[in-house]
Amino acid sequence: MLPINKVQSLINKHAELEKELSSGEIDKKRFAEKSKEYSELNEIIKEAKEYIEFDKNKEELKNIISDTKSEKDIRDLAELELEDLIRKKNNNENKIKVFLLPKDEADTKNAIIEIRAGTGGLEASLFASDLFKMYEKVSHKKKWLMEIINISKSEAGGLKEVIATIKGKNIYSSLKYESGVHRVQRVPDTETQGRVHTSAATVAVLPEAEEVDVKIEDKDLRIDVFRSSGPGGQSVNTTDSAVRITHIPTGIVVSQQDEKSQIRNKEKGLKILRSRIYEYERQKRDTERSQDRKSKIGTGDRSERIRTYNFPQGRVTDHRINLTLHKLEEFMQGEIFDEMIENLSIQAQQEELSNLS
Repeated sequence: MLPINKVQSLINKHAELEKELSSGEIDKKRFAEKSKEYSELNEIIKEAKEYIEFDKNKEELKNIISDTKSEKDIRDLAELELEDLIRKKNNNENKIKVFLLPKDEADTKNAIIEIRAGTGGLEASLFASDLFKMYEKVSHKKKWLMEIINISKSEAGGLKEVIATIKGKNIYSSLKYESGVHRVQRVPDTETQGRVHTSAATVAVLPEAEEVDVKIEDKDLRIDVFRSSGPGGQSVNTTDSAVRITHIPTGIVVSQQDEKSQIRNKEKGLKILRSRIYEYERQKRDTERSQDRKSKIGTGDRSERIRTYNFPQGRVTDHRINLTLHKLEEFMQGEIFDEMIENLSIQAQQEELSNLS
């Protein structure tokens, strides 16, 4: 059961913000911050007030029910109202608990998505390409902006690796559960015997870090330049414009060779590096906070198999929540992506709620 004083503090805060915002004595920057906070509280204030009023309303209905002088129809109606009140109270309590869960500071950020072919050779690179196209379609449907930072192609239209930024509203909260190993089972075009092959691709989703989020000192960087080569970098240029940036304290390494300009490659490389350091620090902090437990969702473990795409059976299965959707083609077209994400988000919330003391 939620402490009444905790719920009352939400109501008090909402009233204080309302008064402050309507006073006209607040500067633009603080007005924007307070407006955002007020808007967030607005989403839960009705439930909070009903929760506070529950005991009083419950007593009134109980008095009517126990009053033998009242007509039976009125007592019956009061009993129905009491059942409805208890049901509503439970719903309100769950909504308030979800609202009070610690917010992930990265949820509102844009994201950097990295897709790499895993085990399975050429078929793995074709699957990596299919995954990238799926995220492109999702982005298009949601009016998100996707921009490629780095791409390395394989034969037959596959991808060895692709890194892209996705910009929009609350991108990281929508995509953070995509990190991990995605496995595909299908008959390759080159397979003459009709045998099903299994291959994999890894996906990493990072919150896009701004300079204010991560301060990188020049002394902590080692920058090497080299000549671009290989698929994706082939014939890009004939000068030493590709860069490899090593962040000495963490050992994180980023290579960038898409651009003809060494300066542009360095800029793109630092963008990726900043986000990887930001995620590295977040995961380190989260591990320290929760040594005693590990949520099965949203761990960001790139070695964890999270999903299987079975083409012969037309199904996609998320192993973290044991959810199977027999709509693989629609999923690959980005049509039912939200259905999967909503189920993952609900399960993650339930896990967090069960861990609340």
